[in-house]
Formats: sequence, C-alpha cells, structure tokens
Amino acid sequence: MLNKTRRVIIFQIVLFILTLITTTLAGAEWIYGRYFFLNEKGFGWNDWIDTEKIIYSLNFSVPFLLILTVHEFGHYFTAQWYKVKVTLPYYIPLWFGLGSSIGTMGAFIKIKEQLKSRKQYFDIGIAGPLSGFVVALIVLAYGYTHLPPAEYIFSIHPEYQKYGLEYAQYVYTNVEGRFYLGKNLLFWLIETYLAPNKALIPNAYEMMHYPFLFAGYLACFFTALNLMPIGQLDGGHILYGLVGGRYHAVVSVILFIIFVFYAGLGIVTPAGLVNIFDTKTVLYLIFLYFMFSKIGGTFARTFILAFGVMTAQLATTYFFPQAIGYNGWLLFAMLLGRFLGVFHPPVEDNSPLDSKRKLLGWISLIIFILCFTPAPFVFE
Repeated sequence: MLNKTRRVIIFQIVLFILTLITTTLAGAEWIYGRYFFLNEKGFGWNDWIDTEKIIYSLNFSVPFLLILTVHEFGHYFTAQWYKVKVTLPYYIPLWFGLGSSIGTMGAFIKIKEQLKSRKQYFDIGIAGPLSGFVVALIVLAYGYTHLPPAEYIFSIHPEYQKYGLEYAQYVYTNVEGRFYLGKNLLFWLIETYLAPNKALIPNAYEMMHYPFLFAGYLACFFTALNLMPIGQLDGGHILYGLVGGRYHAVVSVILFIIFVFYAGLGIVTPAGLVNIFDTKTVLYLIFLYFMFSKIGGTFARTFILAFGVMTAQLATTYFFPQAIGYNGWLLFAMLLGRFLGVFHPPVEDNSPLDSKRKLLGWISLIIFILCFTPAPFVFE
C-alpha cells in the first residue's frame, strides 16, 4: 500500500498530465478555430484533428503550462525556504470540446500553516508572478521573433485567400459576432518598439491562432489577475507587506470599489432606465449588495455603498455615453467580494520591509500595469 504522501504526489502528477492533454486539445481548438464536438449542424463529432495538428498545438500548451508551473513553483520554493509547510501544485484540467476554454482553471499550492510576518507574505506572494512574468517575456520574445509567414492565416481561414494579403479590409467590415483579444500595454510596447517584422504581426481578431502569442497573452492576463492589490491575491499579499494591515484594508476596499465601478459601467444607463424600480435595475442593485455585503458591515452601509456605486455609474454614462466597462470582470469581482475576500489576515510580526523589497513591490505594480487588459476577451 502506498502511503498518503505518495498517493497525493501521484494524484498531482496525474492532474498535471491531464492538464497537459486538455490544454493541448483546447489549444488546437483556438489555433484552428474549430471545436471537437460542435459543428455547423449542432452537437456532433468534428472530424478535423490529426496528429500533426495535435503536435503543433503543443506550441500553445507547453509554454502556457511552463509559465503556470514556474509561477507556482516560485511560491513553492520561497515557502520552502521559509520552512513553511506547503503542497506541490495541484493543476485543474477543464475541457469539454463544446466551447471556448483554455483547457484548465489554473493551478494552486496549499500553504498548510499561518504565515507569521509581512515579509513572508510579501516574499511568497511576489515570487510567483515575478518568476512567471520572466518566462512569459521569454515566450513572447520567441513568439514575436518566430512569427510564421503572412500566408499562414490562409491555413486557418482558407476563405481569406481569395482576398490575398489585403484580406483585412474585406473580412473585418462586418465584425458582428466576432471575437478578438484586447491589447495591454506590454503587447503594445512589444509590437511598437521591439517586434522585428511588424508586417507579420497578427490582427487582434487572429491572435489566438498564433500559439506562442496566445500563451503569452493568457500568461499576462493571469499575471494581472494575481497582481491585483486586493484581498489575498498575490498582489494583496504584496500590498500587505508594503503598507501593513491598517492601510491594506483601506486601499484594498477602495481599489475593489473602483474595480466594480469600471466592470459594471453600461449595465444600467440613463437611456435604458425606465424607472428606478424596473427589473434590471433592481436585480443589478441586489447583485451589488450581495457583492459588497462582506465589506459594508450593516445592511444600511452595504445598501448605501451598492446604491452609490450604481448611481455613480449612471452619472458617468449620462455625461460620457461612450464610457463602457468590461462586464466580464463582474464575475471575478463577485469571486473576490464573496469568496476570496477583500481583507487580509493579521500577522504576529508586523515589521516593515527593507528598501530592496519595497523596490520589488513597486516593480510588481509596474508589471501589473503592463499586463492588465481593460477588456481582455471581446465578443462583438
């Protein structure tokens, strides 16, 4: 009989292998623009995959999982250095072949004891995103210096070939129902100043067909999520290490409210507001109340906060009708507000960080700004 530790390790290895398989299959769907079990007629086997396509799809899954793995082991080895009890990473495979997925819900390690100091929270929190970001930069550098010929897009979209390399002015005239990846500052900087051949840079509507770029994009997306200076995210641990518990609570709550404000812009607008008691408005107000209930305290304070945010959103869209947020962030905001938490647990040792760690904290903020995409996945 295997002991418990070995069974857990075998389970973790199996999860990793399954995640490699599911991310490869999901990568194939993104690269070739087809699902396995969904076609024009509805549900059914889509017989388009072959060994060559699977092997090529490893160009997405391997770098993506490499970035994810380096991120998690950054946390793991730093925790080990502090002699903190911690598990190896658990990978979460997720793929159905019926819709857009990336083959995984990520990975996590479990810290089995309470951390004792701001320095420990800071070091363990920052090690993951910093190390993962370095690998993401390498993946992006390789992707942008090894772009395929411009004609590569015709192997994905043979219908474009009749327009030649000027296809963009024809195929993007009607973009309704199309999907594209939003730009972040890092991609803009790379494409503007560092990409060696700008003629080969794919359109935002086609970026997901380029496996190294798509893997790097997703890495930036998850790095930005982790580095949000809110609650107990990696960025929240970094903020706690930098400013301590008292100021962390204030800054975290303010940033969370700003995040929700941006995410919900455009859900309720003056033009669509028949009266304050219409169904959509009431449901949205209940949603905000539920999201803020753990930071508002009393019913009255939580209601005032929810109503205030909704009113501010209405006023913004009244004076600036084009101001629209990214509603997809609301799901993550709900996860933060209700489950992950906006506040941070206290520590025994509240000693401030040294100047080198403070510098690293500011660097992590710059990385967050570079990686954050206001509207990451856009359906038009």
